[in-house]
Amino acid sequence: MNVRRLPLPTAVVAAAAALGLGALSACSSGGAAAGSTDKFDVVASFYPMAFLAEQIGGEHVHVTSLTQPGQEPHDLELSTQQIVQLQEADAALHLKGLQPAVDEAIAQSEVGTKIDAATLTSLEDHEDEHGHEDEHGHEHEHEGGKDPHVWLDPVKYAEVAEGVGKAFEKADPDHAADYRKNTEALVGKLNDLDAAFETGLKNRKTDVFITTHAAFGYLAERYGLIEEAISGLSPESEPSGARVKELTRTAEADGVTTVFYETLVSDRTAKTLADDAGLKTDVLDPIEGITDGSRGDDYFQVMESNLESLQTALGAK
Repeated sequence: MNVRRLPLPTAVVAAAAALGLGALSACSSGGAAAGSTDKFDVVASFYPMAFLAEQIGGEHVHVTSLTQPGQEPHDLELSTQQIVQLQEADAALHLKGLQPAVDEAIAQSEVGTKIDAATLTSLEDHEDEHGHEDEHGHEHEHEGGKDPHVWLDPVKYAEVAEGVGKAFEKADPDHAADYRKNTEALVGKLNDLDAAFETGLKNRKTDVFITTHAAFGYLAERYGLIEEAISGLSPESEPSGARVKELTRTAEADGVTTVFYETLVSDRTAKTLADDAGLKTDVLDPIEGITDGSRGDDYFQVMESNLESLQTALGAK
């Protein structure tokens, strides 16, 4: 994948000023630019990070997401405006390894508080389990190529939330008590979601599910499932013919009924496999962004929809 090489922050700011880009629009919590409000200004890399910042920060934060609703986040390229937004923020929250251009921009920025969610929980290598590679050269640049999709495991997402809460308390001590309270409430809801998945997936007919994108390794591991992904960690990688044949045999052997696809990338591969194998298709959303087509308005609603889809596909409902 081609990664944009970002200029030094000072050069970026100067270029933006020359272009008259001082007034920038936020894409999450109102229309003010990062750094221009009297709140704790947080720039988040994409939806799962923005959601944490909003839930934990509450009324004290102004959150701007670098990834627009409906935009596939993995290959995000940043505009000059967004780099200036980042430079002017009080804090930057990202998940290193998912968006290389964002990682580079944050590393080069002078943001006072930099929060890498990947350091707040343990990451694992899930792609090797599927025995296939990204044929387009897309790489997740986290150390060791580890899977960054931790937010799809409510327990790991809760660990990240706790770390983000502590970072907010330290960076904005005047509102530390509220950040602590909001973090506890969010972690409680995530624990409830974990319990719902644990209960809802009991007494299933099969452990195996097939999905286009290997985003659900942590979720599968948490609840004793087996994820068989058509593609690797990149949602845009193309499977080999041998992989498609292998999945067709797996579906027959393990009683798989459904091939899952997601909302932000093409469903062509999933539907082709489903047609060849006589299977149904359904959505299993990796929640990399919320759009009008999402089955819910926020993280919790979409995760509850994912649970219902898995229950049906696995024969647990």
